[in-house]
Amino acid sequence: MIRGSGDQNLVVLTLYIIGVSYTFNRMIESIDDKIKYTYKADAVNEQLTAQELKDQIGISFKLNSVYGLDDLKELQLTIENKSENLAVYVDWENCTLVVEHTKQSRRVIRISPSVTRDLAIPQTPSLITPKKTLTEKVTAEDVLELDATAGTYSAKKPLVSISGLKNGGPPQKKLYNDFMNRGKELEFSLQLVLRISDVRVGIAPGINIPPMYLINCPFTIKKLPWTYALPWNKKKK
Repeated sequence: MIRGSGDQNLVVLTLYIIGVSYTFNRMIESIDDKIKYTYKADAVNEQLTAQELKDQIGISFKLNSVYGLDDLKELQLTIENKSENLAVYVDWENCTLVVEHTKQSRRVIRISPSVTRDLAIPQTPSLITPKKTLTEKVTAEDVLELDATAGTYSAKKPLVSISGLKNGGPPQKKLYNDFMNRGKELEFSLQLVLRISDVRVGIAPGINIPPMYLINCPFTIKKLPWTYALPWNKKKK
């Protein structure tokens, strides 16, 4: 009886260990391709301070705490006009998105609820009046694809193609492996172009065009460790 009870306990213990091991392995697999995007707000605030805009403008982005490898297809941008009497214009046609490892400069498109227009048509600047805030979703032009049936464009490709690196040449494959092994972070930036004037001046083409301010909004991308999935890891780093 004692030996039978011991054998039964051993079977239960074995099944328990197998169950825990299976759950643990699934937990590791679930975080294996999770990444984090970080907006470098301090770098932007330094630029605003240097250009004497810190008291007039605030720039922020809404990001999820974690993404799949190629999940991010657009950015949600918020620009605040803190001034009492200045008009802030976002010059979309001169904004660009730059991915550091490709050195490619890409045209930025402001995403409307349904993008039906010809993408070749220049985008109208957005006005932010004093004490107001503008929130828009933007992406790179080459991310958009046309739905021929609906006649609208939508973001279908990743803003930064990470998985695409492993199908490239040796330098791209090495960068991919270094990133996946958490030996290297990736970087990209939104080059935001603003024009600022007195409210009464306006932005008529060719007439009294307000001065241009270039604000580089940098982001870093890092691979999360499998320990991110542990329930007691509250920091989720």
